[in-house]
Order: sequence, then C-alpha cells, then structure tokens
Amino acid sequence: MKRQMRFVALAVFMSMLMLMQLYAVHAAEPSPENPAGEAGLTGKDFESGVLAAPSVNGALHVEGTQLVGSKGEPVQLRGLSTHGLAWFPQYVNEEFFRQLHSEWKVNVVRLAMYTAESGGYCTDGNKEALQVLVKQGVQYATACDMYVIVDWHILSDMNPNVYLDEALDFFQTMSNEFKGQDNVIYEICNEPNGGTSWEAVKTYAKQVIPVIRQNDEDAVILVGTPNWSQYVDEAAADPITDYDNLMYSLHFYAATHKDDLRSRMTGALDQGLPIFVTEYGICDASGNGALDLDQAQKWVETMDQYGVSYVAWNISNKDESSAIFKSSCGKTSGFTADDLSDSGRWLYELLSGNPAEQEGNPRGNGGQNGGADGNPDASNGTGQDGGAGQNENQSLESGTSGENTVDGQNGAEDSADGNGEQNSVGEVQTGTDGSGVVKITDGDIEASAIVRGNWEENGAPTYQYDLTIKNKGETDCSSWGIDVPFAGEIKLSSGWNGNYTVEGNVLHITSVDYNGTIPAGSSIRDVGFIVNGARIAADSGDADAQEAEDTEDSRSDDAQEAEDTEDSLSDDAQEAEDAEDSLSDDAQEAEDAEDSRSDDVQEWI
Repeated sequence: MKRQMRFVALAVFMSMLMLMQLYAVHAAEPSPENPAGEAGLTGKDFESGVLAAPSVNGALHVEGTQLVGSKGEPVQLRGLSTHGLAWFPQYVNEEFFRQLHSEWKVNVVRLAMYTAESGGYCTDGNKEALQVLVKQGVQYATACDMYVIVDWHILSDMNPNVYLDEALDFFQTMSNEFKGQDNVIYEICNEPNGGTSWEAVKTYAKQVIPVIRQNDEDAVILVGTPNWSQYVDEAAADPITDYDNLMYSLHFYAATHKDDLRSRMTGALDQGLPIFVTEYGICDASGNGALDLDQAQKWVETMDQYGVSYVAWNISNKDESSAIFKSSCGKTSGFTADDLSDSGRWLYELLSGNPAEQEGNPRGNGGQNGGADGNPDASNGTGQDGGAGQNENQSLESGTSGENTVDGQNGAEDSADGNGEQNSVGEVQTGTDGSGVVKITDGDIEASAIVRGNWEENGAPTYQYDLTIKNKGETDCSSWGIDVPFAGEIKLSSGWNGNYTVEGNVLHITSVDYNGTIPAGSSIRDVGFIVNGARIAADSGDADAQEAEDTEDSRSDDAQEAEDTEDSLSDDAQEAEDAEDSLSDDAQEAEDAEDSRSDDVQEWI
C-alpha cells in the first residue's frame, strides 16, 4: 500500500513538473503582455534580484563584448533617454526617476544634453543651468539605485571636433564631480554624421578619454560611431586600443533600420567590438511616423541574445511617435497607462514585463501628480536624432495638431488650390536658397526641404527630409499639395503628416485632415519623409524656367549697359555744359575788364 502511495505521489510530482515546464515555455513566447518573450521579466522577479543595479553589481567594466559587474557577472542595462535637457527639463525629478525604477524596471537613465541646437550647451544655452540639470539627474538616478549616462549630444554640429575645447572642459568638470561614484557612464559624442570619418571620431575620443581618466580611471566610456552611430563595422576594423572599459554606440529606429543594420551590429560583435545601443526607437528614423513592432521585436531578441544594453528615445510629451507620453499629458510624475503614447505603452510592457493596463496601471505605489515646479516650458529646437538620429532633433513648434502617426503610404494624386478644390498639379519649380534648403514651388504652395540625415539601407542611398509648407497666396487654403521631383527613381520608406505616393522620380504629397488649413502667408512644419534612391533634384530644375531666367538676366544686362551708356552721355553733356559755363565766365571776365578800361578812359577824358 505504501509502495502504491509513493508511486502515486511520484506521478503527481512528475505531472506538476511537466505543467511547470509547459508554463515556462508559454511564458517565454512573445505576446502583447510580454513583448520581449522572456519568462523571467516580471516585476516580482526583478524585485528578487534579476534587475541589475549599482547596489547589487557595483562599478561596471567591460570584458570582451560584455558589460559586467564588479564580480565579473554579465550585466544588461535597459532604460530610457531624456529628450533635450534644455527643452524638457521638467522630467528630471526624483519622483519620476523612482517610478521608472520601481514600476518600469528601468536600471539606466540617459541625460541627453544637446551641444549645438537652440538652447545647446555650445551655442546659446545656459551652461550653468545645463550643468545643474546634469548634476541633478545623476543625483536622482543615484538615489533611485540606477546607472546614469551623461550624454554629450552632438547632432547638427556633425563632427565632435567642432566643439572639442568645450567638450574637454565639460568632461573635466563632470568627471571630477562624479569621480567618487560607481554608477556614472560617459557618452562622449552622440551621433557623428555629415560625412564625419571614424578617424576624425578617434582623434576626438583620444583627447577626451584621458581627461575623464584623470579623474576616474575605470568609468565606462561610450564612443559614437559615424553616420549617426551606425557604422560600428568601421570601429570594429580599427578600434581604440589605448584605453580599456570602452564601448561603441549604435543607434537604430525599427521602422527604418532593419536586417542590414542588425547584421552590421552582430558582425561587429562577432569581431569582438563591445556595443551599447544608447538610443533606439520603434518608429522611423525621424523619431516620428508609424511604429514597426515586428522589427522592434527582432531588434530586442537580437540584443538580448548578445547581451547588448539598450536605451529608448525619448522621455517627453513632444507630439511625435517616439515620445513616451501623449502630447496632452502635462504631468511630470505619477504617470498612468492613460498618459502613455503607443510607444510608451510598448516600452513599458517590454521593460517591466507587465501589461500596461488602463485606468490605474502602471502606478505601482501610486505616485502623486505634479513634480518639480517652476521649470520653463520646452523651447524650440532644431535637428533630429537623425537619426538616428536622426530624430530626435526636430523643431518643437509643429504648427499642426493631432497625433503624428500618419502611415505615409496613403496617397492622393491631385493637389489642392487655395479654395480647397481639387485641381491637376501645376508647374513645379525647384531651386536652392544658398543654405542647402531646397525650395519647391507649386502655385501658391512653397515647400522648403532640408536633408536631416542620409545613410545606406540595403545597398541604396537613403535620405530623410524635413519640410516646411508655406501658403504664399493671399487667401487661406483648406488643403494643399506639392510634387517633389528627384534626380532619379525613388522608393518611399516612410512619411509623416501627409499622404504620399510615388510616380517614377516624383513624390506626390498632399495634406491630411488636421494640417490642410494654412492661413495666407503662414507655414506648417513637421512634414517629412524618408526615401531610398536619390536626392531631390534641386539643381535640375525646369529648363524653360532656367532659360527664361537667363533671358531675363540678359535683358537686365542690356538694360544696364544702356543705362551705363546713357550715364556716359549725360556725363559728356555735363562736361560740355561745364566747359560752356567756363567760357561764359571767361567772356564775362573779359567784358568786365573792357568796362573797367572804358571807365578809366572816360575818367581820364
């Protein structure tokens, strides 16, 4: 009997074990509640010690391609990046940071301090105020047991050597300030771009790194790579060997950067290059547009497979897809699921392992509304974390309303006149204003296009353009359209805040319902697209228009020559008149002399 009972007990135990294994396999499958597809990523398991933290892992260092803790244990950091500190300072507060750590299970926060944009540290920004924000951010992250990245966020300055002296001074100050802490990581150049070579980045890094090392011998330092921190293969082929505890930055935006960039990352890792993804988004490289959750999932799986740390862009309520909060949300802490954008909800579920339920979750301990008071409103900024940054760096004045999640693939073949009636597309003219901005004019509508980023995608040159649409007419328009000519055939990758279709080398763009109305003489922004294949044909223009312009110039030259001839004749006439006046004066003098003699003779007689 006892033997039978032992057999039954053993059978029950084996059945329970099989059920537990099946549950574990199921829990590891990707789902809306568990987008990372990892069985252990629940809030409870994190609280039990899975989540890396300074109190657990201490000072970090680099071994091979892996970030490791003070005892050599592998560490993966997963967190969020602020937007520009000068524009969104209100989110740097301890209450919000504590919510990120306890509810989102974030273990690293990146403090993005722009260098060259409006409000930038090296341009017109308040250096003292920005340093205070960085120091406060480090203080709050430390109090909440998180690692923190101090990010020298170059973007529109393109080459980090442009503000080398300022960088040396900044990192000397910051590394001296934080030399006694074991949770501070330094990112010395966010996104080199604009053709900046890896050699130029290395030259810069070899001057900044020793400044940090003077104060902190072991801090982990992150070095950006060319082309908006995408060309990690160039760094892998020629890494910096003079110092240890270095990692190299890679940035991606899931709707733009896919298999090609992932393969570049894994190839560099396989060559032994330690990589840290210090910025990524699940939208396109503009920081806007539709989300690509399938590609985002592939990126997460690959990063987790290699143990790569990753930080998502961005903590703000900016009206763009990559912002984690809705633009209507004015809170600075105590956020609920109702406050989150689509990106924010996906990231919360990824990082916390919990579903972002509506009406009260994520709240955890129930943080209070409010936060730091008296912070200034976000001011205008330029640039885009081209992409990658790429996007992160566009103007904060959108000029439009509504959610910026336009598919970009819907099209309309007709443009609209100022009265909102559909007409066939008129004659389009293009040209540059001398500053790199391409002007495209179609009737009363003028589009000013500027390249915010370019990179290679699947072997094809890829360009991101930002547009400002202006109504040059005398009456308001209720809808608009513009045809953009390119130097060759193109393929549309994505577009935002407009309807887009491609015909050969022409991109048709028309307004959407929330940005069609433009008052006379006014403009809207935050319209843009990414295309593969060719640039806008700024210099090809319209041959007839060019010929007419040349003819007009010729007429102007002839008129000028005639005017010069007339002026010459006038000068000759003036000279003749002056000569005649001179002769008249001489005659008058002679007459006066004759009269004088007559008077003398008369007096003598």
